[in-house]
Amino acid sequence: MNESHAISIRDRATGKEYNARVPSDRYILQSLEDQEIELPFSCRNGACTTCAVRVLSGDIDQPEAIGLSPELKKKGYALLCVGYARSDIRVETQDEDEVYELQFGQYFARGRVRFGFPLDED
Repeated sequence: MNESHAISIRDRATGKEYNARVPSDRYILQSLEDQEIELPFSCRNGACTTCAVRVLSGDIDQPEAIGLSPELKKKGYALLCVGYARSDIRVETQDEDEVYELQFGQYFARGRVRFGFPLDED
């Protein structure tokens, strides 16, 4: 029999709070959907930031979360679509644009990209 953990989710966009139990061997998002708890998601592959949460307490294992840098993981961010609960957890949904900016903002809005040859001026 697989171990299960309690999860408490605060959805910042709606102000709703959800409580459920999730098995340790299934993705958290999928387990919540099976219990008719609907949260934001997009790719389901750990590559985007739509299902990002901030872990307030507990432990989520997310080896497939390529959409989050190691630095963001250390700061407590996780992706529910590819996350496994490893303890009872409390999380808070995040604004996708905020997390995307934290993840990728250093690469954008830095002026024109140079390719090693002169660009035509507009």
